[in-house]
Amino acid sequence: MSRLSVVIADDHPVVRTGMRVLLSQDTSFEIVAETSTVPNTLQAVKKHQPAVLVLDLTMAGQSSLPSIPDLITVSPGTRILILTMQEDPAFARAALRSGAAGYLLKEAAAEELVGAAHQVAKGGTYLQPAMGARLAAADLVTPSTGADALLTARELEILSLLAAGHTNLEIARRLHVSVRTVETHRARIRDKLGTETRAQLIAAARERGLLG
Repeated sequence: MSRLSVVIADDHPVVRTGMRVLLSQDTSFEIVAETSTVPNTLQAVKKHQPAVLVLDLTMAGQSSLPSIPDLITVSPGTRILILTMQEDPAFARAALRSGAAGYLLKEAAAEELVGAAHQVAKGGTYLQPAMGARLAAADLVTPSTGADALLTARELEILSLLAAGHTNLEIARRLHVSVRTVETHRARIRDKLGTETRAQLIAAARERGLLG
């Protein structure tokens, strides 16, 4: 039986090592590459056409979420399993809608990572039960009862960058969008969260685990 090729994408060497050790203990997996940036991940996936890509949502200060459609384009047979610290259900929803096959938090047990990798490799989907519960709860929230749950993945990303001190122009260049688009998202964030000052932005980002 041929082994399932895997690319591991995470910008923390210790995390990559841990994932490599865990997955390598299962003889059905073969780690063919490790990457730490979004561009390098695209190159590795295009080159190796892996069965599974284990992908962190943020690498070297850049979100990998917008790259999911590109990853699928360069390797249509690759199944993407997100492994992240991002607990906000908006990220899970956005990742799955973009084409990811699974979403798993880094707090998950080792056995769950291996099981999730097998599940997506077989063509299935995997959503960590705790995240599934958060998604279900978020879907029940209306604008009048909790606007915070209505932040989109892009708004969360921009909130993080704004809190880190980036200007609208810097964010536009980083995300490959127009300044006007950033301004629109910023206005929506302000309306939903009531954030007017940078101190409020930082507090809002920290509450959501978007800052170290």
